[in-house]
Amino acid sequence: MKPAKVGAGEYDSRIRRADYLAGQHPFAAEILHFYSQIAKFQKSFYLEAAKDLAKPPRGRSPYSLRDASYFLDAANTVPKLASFLSLVEQTGPPPLAAAARDIAKLETTSKRSLLEAYWDLGGKNDHLSGPFAQFIPRAFLQPLAELAAGTQSAAPALSTQHTCPLCGGQPMLGVLRQEGDGGKRLMLCSFCLHEWDFRRIYCPNCAESDEKKLPVYVAEQFPHLRVEACDTCKICIRTVDLTKDGNAVPLIDDLAALPLTLWAQQHNYTRLHPNLFGT
Repeated sequence: MKPAKVGAGEYDSRIRRADYLAGQHPFAAEILHFYSQIAKFQKSFYLEAAKDLAKPPRGRSPYSLRDASYFLDAANTVPKLASFLSLVEQTGPPPLAAAARDIAKLETTSKRSLLEAYWDLGGKNDHLSGPFAQFIPRAFLQPLAELAAGTQSAAPALSTQHTCPLCGGQPMLGVLRQEGDGGKRLMLCSFCLHEWDFRRIYCPNCAESDEKKLPVYVAEQFPHLRVEACDTCKICIRTVDLTKDGNAVPLIDDLAALPLTLWAQQHNYTRLHPNLFGT
């Protein structure tokens, strides 16, 4: 099994974009600088895990992307958690630093259980526990989930799929990519970061398709980002329009868009699935 590669270059792009946006938007600088440190670790973990997955355990293969036992073992994951916890303790905000210290004190079996639980639930119901409780396993395992997605292939879709065709995770972001004279709409999975095709003018939560019930908000300082809301279910999703800014990196531009979070809260919309920092 040879995992498809996101590549170290993708992580470099995320880090550069985070540093650039931190300079452009001081209100998001703290989050973005912290993310840069996380992304540097993720790049290293990704490269190590890519080598591990290229040589899978003899006689074993994953049943699905959600086969936690296979992927955690294949990438020798638990021993690598210690350096990530140390990073969060040294560079993270005080509550996360405290959480990292507490997790570091756990027995190996408890650490393994924490990672397995997230691997099973990530992108599904994990956000019900809140962003703080899931930050460490989510940030740590994201590179492995991206790699795992590269080992899978999705069956042809017969209709618009509301969850990721590879892992069943909820969409975290919409993405508009240039196609012909317009933009092609895709959804970005909150767990494995896989993108899949999605209908325009269509709620990813309840399937509302009446344009009058699907308001859109764009903040002046982020013309390439927008909140796509639904008045039927009161759920919203952010979309990054790469046809308006081809330099945008969806994962990173989303982290900087704090004014969009405030607008959604003021209008009583709940994000379908939050980003890594819960914004």
